[in-house]
Amino acid sequence: MTNDRPKLLVDGDTLAYRAAFSCQDYPVDDAVEKVDDLIYEVIQEVFWDANLDDLKDDMKIFLTGKGNFRFEIAITVPYKGNRKDVEKPQHLSAVRNHMVKHWSAIVSAGEEADDLLGIWSTRYGPTTIVASIDKDMLQLPCVHFNPTKKTWKTVSEFEGLRFFYSQILTGDSADNIQGLRGIGPKKSEALLADALTECDLYSKVLEAYAGDAERVLENGRLLWLRRTEDELWEAPQCALDQG
Repeated sequence: MTNDRPKLLVDGDTLAYRAAFSCQDYPVDDAVEKVDDLIYEVIQEVFWDANLDDLKDDMKIFLTGKGNFRFEIAITVPYKGNRKDVEKPQHLSAVRNHMVKHWSAIVSAGEEADDLLGIWSTRYGPTTIVASIDKDMLQLPCVHFNPTKKTWKTVSEFEGLRFFYSQILTGDSADNIQGLRGIGPKKSEALLADALTECDLYSKVLEAYAGDAERVLENGRLLWLRRTEDELWEAPQCALDQG
């Protein structure tokens, strides 16, 4: 029998933190059990009739490991510089180790789990399901499932690009990426409303940045989720040719 089931890619970072934080004042075994429950919930919502033994080739979980190329790219302000003094939950390491040992979670090196989600979803194609509560995933053209809200959203190639370029305008306060002052999601949506191609999107963003291509490039490289190994985002050549 042919397996027509789509691939499921899970953002393990958000589940690990959620489990560890929720069991901060409880024994470590509770935190480990909690992350198992969270993973089972995702599986049941996505593959309600699946046998776990059949999911070995259909589901991957990703965790962020050591190193991140973005630290070297960030010039305007330090990447994630606002997180230096944020204390991690005490059971986080144990939860992550459990996810690697018992769920075969894949740990990134020199990049984020988000990048692996981008690379693997590109490899599998637009029917791939990405399970994450992180809005940054919405630049990926695939099917998205939010495990907390239990919501689904399918993102097309151009919708993903539009979201990405809107991020360049707004920045990302969670990762300490500075956008343009006074531009939030609604203003960025208005600025990009008439764009029909990626060249249009880039041109409108560049204009909003008063022609500062270096700042656009910096933010783009910080925000872009990799689609291929070692990829660094570049401005679209068509827009550069027009300039």
